[in-house]
Amino acid sequence: MKKQLFYLLFVATSMVVYSQNKTLEVSVFATTDQAVGNITFTDAGNLVYSHHPFFAPQNRVMIMDAVTKESKPFPNVSWNTLREHDDHYLSNVLGIRNDENGVVWMLDMAQRNDVLPKIVGWNTKKNQLERIYYLPKMVAPKHSQPNDMVVDTEHGFFIIADEGIGNGGDGSEAAFIIVDMKTGATRRLLEGTRTTLPENTPTVINGKHLAVNGKDLLVGNDGITADADFEYVYYGPLNGTKIYRIKTVDLVSEVLTETQLDSKIETYATKPNNGGMSIDLIGNIYLTALESNSVSVVLAVDKTVRTIVQDKNMVWPDGVSYNHVDGYMYVSAAQVNKGAVFNNGKDLATKPFYIFRFKPLYKGVPYR
Repeated sequence: MKKQLFYLLFVATSMVVYSQNKTLEVSVFATTDQAVGNITFTDAGNLVYSHHPFFAPQNRVMIMDAVTKESKPFPNVSWNTLREHDDHYLSNVLGIRNDENGVVWMLDMAQRNDVLPKIVGWNTKKNQLERIYYLPKMVAPKHSQPNDMVVDTEHGFFIIADEGIGNGGDGSEAAFIIVDMKTGATRRLLEGTRTTLPENTPTVINGKHLAVNGKDLLVGNDGITADADFEYVYYGPLNGTKIYRIKTVDLVSEVLTETQLDSKIETYATKPNNGGMSIDLIGNIYLTALESNSVSVVLAVDKTVRTIVQDKNMVWPDGVSYNHVDGYMYVSAAQVNKGAVFNNGKDLATKPFYIFRFKPLYKGVPYR
């Protein structure tokens, strides 16, 4: 009965895509003066977002009032201020997630100065630090670039996608990092393996390859999400044609060998080169399609890939996240491809930077 209901809900909500293959309506929610990376939400539906670290912003994370659209540093100015005497500040943040307890978790990849990467949790209900989890060098080596994560409160783990392009890395060391929420213990998994490595599918935007010093930039393990029950983790390299999935209990298992773990990974669907991922309650996966100014959806019913929203100003769509308060999916446009490193030292990114939103085919999973 449950499966039948699931199917009927899917057919009803995705009919517009199936019958006419049309894109859905997308609108500009807000504009900013700096590039927005990823977005999450407070219990009240206010936007907490990272300024994309690619542009070395002064304020790493911001909060925007959903009504007034006014922004200020999150959680405060102090956490966005570099200093020498402690590391209770944000160095370089892209990945950002909320949880059902009102905690916003910020993935600090560091790299801008000599501090350890870390996960910083800020309790928005109490307006205080929840906890810091450090990622030591054994799990975040030189070429590590912790990009995005799943906050799995069901099993008690952070599951981090590491792109493997930090400090000049070429993606060949892309991996997973697992952090135990109770103990803080960390592990690095599946480094440089078939599903975390980038494929040779260069990012091409308006006919131009995304390249550094004439060499195509190939990014490994990047977009990541989990279904409503944390049964499966879905992921894939930014430069790659496939979405993979694995049961969460297998990925966080301390018993399975790497070979056994690899054997449990499924090839779930095809995809374009993409950044962020999100998922709805019936299993449709939304992913930012970098090369086409759009968001694609992998339909749960048959795993086909469709363009769901598109806009000429959606340049380098990065994060895509569901707001449980207003029922919209939000997507940022970071203009990463216009950065100086890809354009002979000249920054071509232009203000304003856009935050878009659209109604998904079905209600999204709030904390992915």
